[in-house]
Amino acid sequence: MTILCIETSTSVCSAAICKDGEPVKQCISYEGSNHARLLPRYIEELLSLAREQGLSIEAVALSEGPGSYTGLRIGASTAKGLCYGLNIPLIPIPTLEVLCEAAREKIPCIHARLQSAEPAVLVPMIDARRMEVYTAIFDSESKVESTKSKEERARAVVVENEESVLSQHAQPAVCAQSAEGGLAAERSYFYFGDGAAKCAKIFTKPNWHFIPNIVPEAQYMGALVESRKMISGAELAYYEPFYLKEFIAAPSHVKGLN
Repeated sequence: MTILCIETSTSVCSAAICKDGEPVKQCISYEGSNHARLLPRYIEELLSLAREQGLSIEAVALSEGPGSYTGLRIGASTAKGLCYGLNIPLIPIPTLEVLCEAAREKIPCIHARLQSAEPAVLVPMIDARRMEVYTAIFDSESKVESTKSKEERARAVVVENEESVLSQHAQPAVCAQSAEGGLAAERSYFYFGDGAAKCAKIFTKPNWHFIPNIVPEAQYMGALVESRKMISGAELAYYEPFYLKEFIAAPSHVKGLN
């Protein structure tokens, strides 16, 4: 299956073509806040490549959030327009899962942990401003508790310490407690994403490991599309990305604007 993947949930903008789960090509920018300008250019380049290689785009995968309200709107409107124009389905992928896939692929120490018998817990974090992050707790196979709703699996958490993150995601399968009620020392917690750096200053437990330079990228979405719900037809018209927080317009502080 050949899929066009779009990722605009953070300051990083990327798009990629993936075939049978493997990336064919990715276009990416770390400039920030240029998604509306860059994304159409990336898509045009990728569609041109697909035509040259005789590839037929069968679906559009969209990193659906949580994340930047503006970025998610740009990505969703572009993806929906492509799906309507090409008459193909939309496949939403939770952004926190994209982050986990990037971490598993890029960080050798995480990969080694996941291949060993020692339990590993992945804690992706997307910046939600101030001391809040969008986060969820994943096991070593990047899975969350399936019985929970999407809103329960990912939350905006005010970060004070390690326990403040785990207390919002009480999942016995991955958040083991010691007999004294503290965090289980034998588990290794890896936290990463653009919301993780500010947590590194206040997380002091030795089994919590900050992994820098991990961002959600479109090229990792191809491996995540299997068994996902495809949205098409009338349902596509009403699809919205997963904001978690709604956009709130604030009064302007620029002199002369009211």
